[in-house]
Amino acid sequence: MSQTKVFPQVQPFLDEMTETWSYVVYDRDGGSAAVIDPVLDFDQASGRTSTGGAEKIVAFVREKDLTVEWVLETHAHADHLSAAPFIRQQLGGKIAIGDHITQVQGIFRSVFNLEKEFLVDGSQFDHLFAEEETFRIGDLEGRVIYVPGHTPADMAWLIGDALFVGDTLFLPDVGSARCDFPGGDARSLYRSVRRLLELPEETRMFMCHDYPPNGSRPHLCETTVGEQKRGNIHLKDGISEDQFVKMRTERDATLAMPRLIIPSIQVNIRAGQMPPAEDNGTVYLKVPVNKL
Repeated sequence: MSQTKVFPQVQPFLDEMTETWSYVVYDRDGGSAAVIDPVLDFDQASGRTSTGGAEKIVAFVREKDLTVEWVLETHAHADHLSAAPFIRQQLGGKIAIGDHITQVQGIFRSVFNLEKEFLVDGSQFDHLFAEEETFRIGDLEGRVIYVPGHTPADMAWLIGDALFVGDTLFLPDVGSARCDFPGGDARSLYRSVRRLLELPEETRMFMCHDYPPNGSRPHLCETTVGEQKRGNIHLKDGISEDQFVKMRTERDATLAMPRLIIPSIQVNIRAGQMPPAEDNGTVYLKVPVNKL
């Protein structure tokens, strides 16, 4: 007799300051879970961190009596600091990211002139996923899909019928992610998205961000592959690769850098850990002048 397919339960959490969605994905109450893209609160003016948002995730996991198997990062985010170490400390689980993170680490070790002890081998993470690698979350099976373009290291997580796309795609009325960060590439993003849109149309698709156009609607986190194919303003069926590259390149040239890119990247390429304290016991984040 064939085994019944298990569909994941998904609980979203919105960080309103950065318009970031984090998720708890789990098989059942009392079962196993993964936490995806958790956010660490950061006040840029004071340089202070706090864990208020991440504590809501912790409270939900404990309320549902879940065992966290994984803390998954879709990529090294440029708009918020990761709370992965706090989640692991509170709930357990392995912090994981795609194996192309080493390329991003190499790029930004140079940009920030990081300490010579900083390794660009991904060893800061508990696990590096390769393309098409599979993993389990209790009764759920996950698959890794490599989706470069926004950065050279983005991964999407396909868990049952739920696809977590990171910054690769936004909701249909918002479109696609920028490709002008170091190592980004609009042609790669187009091809990555076309791979995702080959999945069954009923596949649920969960965003890492939502930016409601002109505040026209509340923040949303979920769509489907079919809805993206029919309605994504940048990447719906019928838009060619050359059309997309032209649009994306022109649009990216008008965009300002994300507000938290400088602190975020320095922390997130370290799996959410801060740089080592200096000889006075204080941690510092660098600001490269006239570099980015």
